[in-house]
Amino acid sequence: MDVFNEIIAAESRIRANTLTTPLIESRELGKLIRGKVYLKLESEQHTGSFKARGSLNKLVYLKQRGITDTVTSSSGNHALGYARALEITAGQGTVYLPATAAKAKIEALKNYPVKVVLHDDDPLSTEVFAKASAARANKTWLSPYNDLQVIGGQGTIGIELESQLASIDSVFVTMGGGGLISGVGSYLKRVSKRTKIIGCEPENSPEMSLSLEAGKIVGMDVEKNTLSDGSAGGIEEDSITFEICQTVVDRCLLVAEGEIADGIRTIAQQQHKMIEGAAGVVVASLVRYREQFIGQTVVLVICGANIDLKKYKALI
Repeated sequence: MDVFNEIIAAESRIRANTLTTPLIESRELGKLIRGKVYLKLESEQHTGSFKARGSLNKLVYLKQRGITDTVTSSSGNHALGYARALEITAGQGTVYLPATAAKAKIEALKNYPVKVVLHDDDPLSTEVFAKASAARANKTWLSPYNDLQVIGGQGTIGIELESQLASIDSVFVTMGGGGLISGVGSYLKRVSKRTKIIGCEPENSPEMSLSLEAGKIVGMDVEKNTLSDGSAGGIEEDSITFEICQTVVDRCLLVAEGEIADGIRTIAQQQHKMIEGAAGVVVASLVRYREQFIGQTVVLVICGANIDLKKYKALI
């Protein structure tokens, strides 16, 4: 499985329809570690999330092979990226969402040519149901993270970071199913072996951290709500991201819900940017564990901005 070369291929497939997102310095956060902190604003990407990259790479890859009718599942951001990619590739598709998906993301999907099906269950169960539905209909299944081309698309963030910053000590990435950190980590570990890849998760939904610690994919006994809805849910048993994360993730950090909320407020106050819960996780992780990164140059991947406006107003 050659993730690095898939990232290079993805760069050529999607560059014309993907934004090179800004990398901005946060002097306030930099003071906390007496170093440099940069925000990679994937929140400014098309559809408000990094997910626009991976889904587009996959659908272009499939179209080149004559496949244009697909099924996927998402907690929201992948659905938006997938829907936009359908529009670009003139494909047909259905996306299954858990009933807990953010209303803002569901509403945004109405702007794209995609069939939306709400499934009244948690994200992993919705994913399993959607995958089975695709098999019954004899349609191609597109995993939101457990897919080489999806990972490759997310990895193009690493290509941008390499050109935007000469030296990086640590990159903080929120882990869910692991597609984002697998892509970014696989690229940066090849071009900058000294860069540490820091996986960040909410204490209420730390499935990847628990799995890496156990050496096998494990789930939560009880699913808990989290502001980081974009990273919530379990991991497919056969997920290729787990094996990749075992190779590229150097450390795992966990944060509480109150800290995630503080992270969202911090970016609103300091940078005047609206970010979602999954993005607040990396900010919270730096703040909580700041003493362990003194003097470093750190990048926080701000993975998305798609948060329900009522929830955001309440947090602020």
